[in-house]
Amino acid sequence: MVDNTLVECPSQNGLLAEDSRRITGFTATCVLVSSVIGTGVFTTTGFMARDIGDPWLIFLLWGGGALLALTGAMCYSELGAAFPFVGGDYVYLREAYHPFVAFLSGWASFTVGFGAAIAASAMGFASYVVQLTPNEPDSILIKGFALALIWSLTVVYVAGVGPGGVLQQLLMILKIGAILLLIIGAFMVGHGNWEHLGMTSGKPDVGSGTLVVSFIFVTYAYSGWNAAGYIAGEIINPTRSIPRTMIGGTLLVGTVYVVLNVVYCYALPVQALAAPPLMPVAEKVAVGMFGPTAAQFVTIMLCISIAGAVSAMIWTGPRVYYAMAQDGFLPAFFSDTEHYHGTPVRSIVLQSLWVTVLVLSGSFEQLVIYSGMVITAFTALTVGAVIILRERRPHLVRPYQVPFYPVLPVGYILVAGVIMLFLSVEKPGEAVWACLTLSIGIPLYFLMRKHNGVSGVT
Repeated sequence: MVDNTLVECPSQNGLLAEDSRRITGFTATCVLVSSVIGTGVFTTTGFMARDIGDPWLIFLLWGGGALLALTGAMCYSELGAAFPFVGGDYVYLREAYHPFVAFLSGWASFTVGFGAAIAASAMGFASYVVQLTPNEPDSILIKGFALALIWSLTVVYVAGVGPGGVLQQLLMILKIGAILLLIIGAFMVGHGNWEHLGMTSGKPDVGSGTLVVSFIFVTYAYSGWNAAGYIAGEIINPTRSIPRTMIGGTLLVGTVYVVLNVVYCYALPVQALAAPPLMPVAEKVAVGMFGPTAAQFVTIMLCISIAGAVSAMIWTGPRVYYAMAQDGFLPAFFSDTEHYHGTPVRSIVLQSLWVTVLVLSGSFEQLVIYSGMVITAFTALTVGAVIILRERRPHLVRPYQVPFYPVLPVGYILVAGVIMLFLSVEKPGEAVWACLTLSIGIPLYFLMRKHNGVSGVT
């Protein structure tokens, strides 16, 4: 169960010797599950109840989100097993397209994909912690709690893979345990009614636009299913563990999400779920089933859930910057692991410093608004890498291959394309800001390429 400290051997593209890999498949699964389960499933259903008003349509959308995430996980499993290096999307985009595309992906990961996401999640964690204290909500206090979480986790991961693995296992077990306690308690002693599942809010026919918006919220709640790819170079027996982790972990999350939504609709009729306040839907459900004291349990559960997600991102994100530094697209300073027991300490500290700036400035909120667009675009490009590499490198060893090829990758790309198109039409301002964020990375790419004399990456 306990991972020993990683000792990284210098080898091309961050690939570790087999005897240097120290992350077990179980720990990798913990990272994935913690990355995905944050606050989305505990807050999103209230908005869906208001906009859709039909429990079965809500279940269908959450199930559809699980299928989309599972499709993506299968595609990433082929890439991860073929390229078991640290860096995830950055590595796959580099191999399939060009270092320039990979660099922009890494830049997006640093600024919004991990940076803004960690800042926003840490602030969410702090806001829930304050609810458990006698203190009045205060911006300075909330930022203090957020930074305390970020730097406490940073210290753990700087200490090495061993302590980080133990912490991630503990957080995931506590998270899933709390959710199971809520589910089991709901059906055994909770005050619910199965007739609620047949009730609707009486809304007229729901338009396709409303369904797309709700589905986008669902897909955001599933984001993080590719987390294992970022630490692939450190996973024991990656050609087997990566597919099992990505597919199995995604199936677990999808099952938990669907069952939780059944609990919501079992506990309260959809009209009650749609009544203000919409966001604390899990809290409303717990209070409805178990009484007012259950609200504090849900708050604690949310704190654990968010802390697990922040922990996973602080662990996985720096592996991208480490891989970029190895390729010469960040200063080599950030690729040094020799003096830190195989841990990319400098990349971890770099990320936490950037997140600290975002928390103190409060500028992460604007970044979060359009981060979904950027993440969706690069995820679709990465899934497309499966098709490109099948054509360009047919003799590449693929320990795992996507079933029903090319239907699954093409289907994923089409769905992602619809989401991108819809978001661009409905939120053109956010789309412009997303493009501007990426454009800032363009001169940095050429600057680093010139400075380090990089002509390409093989």
